[in-house]
Amino acid sequence: MKKFLKVTGIIIGLGLLLLILFGWIKSESLPEGSKSQEADLLANKMLTALNIEAYKNTRFLEWTFRNGANQFVWDKELGICVVKWDTYEVRLNLNNTSQNKVIENGVAINTNDKQKLIKKALSYFNNDSFWLVAPYKIFDKGTERSIVDLEDGSKGLLITYTTGGDTPGDSYLWLLNKNGFPNSYKMWVSVIPIGGLKASWDDWIITESGAFLPKTHEFGPLTMDMGSVKGYNE
Repeated sequence: MKKFLKVTGIIIGLGLLLLILFGWIKSESLPEGSKSQEADLLANKMLTALNIEAYKNTRFLEWTFRNGANQFVWDKELGICVVKWDTYEVRLNLNNTSQNKVIENGVAINTNDKQKLIKKALSYFNNDSFWLVAPYKIFDKGTERSIVDLEDGSKGLLITYTTGGDTPGDSYLWLLNKNGFPNSYKMWVSVIPIGGLKASWDDWIITESGAFLPKTHEFGPLTMDMGSVKGYNE
C-alpha cells in the first residue's frame, strides 16, 4: 500500500506538470485581498450557514482518506484521535503528546520507530482532517481573512494559515453561494505546483449530531472520497 500510494503521488504530480506545460491547466497568482471587518462578517456568514454550533457540539468524528487507507476516529472533547493505516494504530493525544501510543499488529511499540510513526500519524491527521473540517477552521489561531472581488461580481473569502499544521503559509479562497454556504475553494499550497487549483465542497451530509460534513471532493480529474463520514455524540 505504501508503495502504491507513493507511485500514485508521483504519477499525479507528473500529470499535473504535463497539464501545465501543455497549457491545459494554468497556474493562477494568489489574489490580493482586503483584510477588513467585511472579511470577518463573510466568514461568520459562512459559519452560520454551516450551523457552526452543531459542529462545536459534535463530540466524535469518523472518516477515512486515500480510498480508505487512512482511518480516523476523533474525540474532539478529549482531544484524542485514533489513526490507523497498514498494520499501525496510533492514539494521538492532541493536548498531551506524552500520552501518545503506537500499536503494530496489536503490540505496543516503544522503539526508536515510535516517534517517527507518531509524526506520520500527526501529519495524516493534519492533512486528512482538513479535508473534512476546513470550513470550521477559518478563525483558528494564526489565520488571516481577506475579501476578494471575484470576476462575477461576488465576494470570495481568502484564508491564509500563517502558523500551524505541516505547511504554514498555505492559502485557500472559499467560493460561497448567496447564503454563504461553501461550494468549493481554490488552493495556493506548497505541496501542489499549481496555484489556484480548485476542489469542490458540494457533496455534503448532515450527520447524526446535526453537523454538515463533506463526503467527497472533486479535485481536477480526481474524486477524493472521505469514506463513511460520521458525526455523533455518544
